[in-house]
Amino acid sequence: MSKMEETMMFKSVGSETSAREILQQVYAALQEKGYDPINQLVGYLMSGDPVYITSHNQARTKIRKLERYELLEELVAYYLQDLK
Repeated sequence: MSKMEETMMFKSVGSETSAREILQQVYAALQEKGYDPINQLVGYLMSGDPVYITSHNQARTKIRKLERYELLEELVAYYLQDLK
């Protein structure tokens, strides 16, 4: 089997604060400032532009500690957890 046909394994690197905790904190900060957290998080995840995230309660700093793939991994895992 050639390298192009092999399935690569994706391994995420653990972090000090979990992606779940960061998402919860950022969600709360966005709500407190009157933004629609879902729309703002989607904007950030799609573009990578931190301007979608408020700086209120250090939310922008917190979310930038993680790679976007780590946030997506957490969201997908949470969404699909009941399918096991």
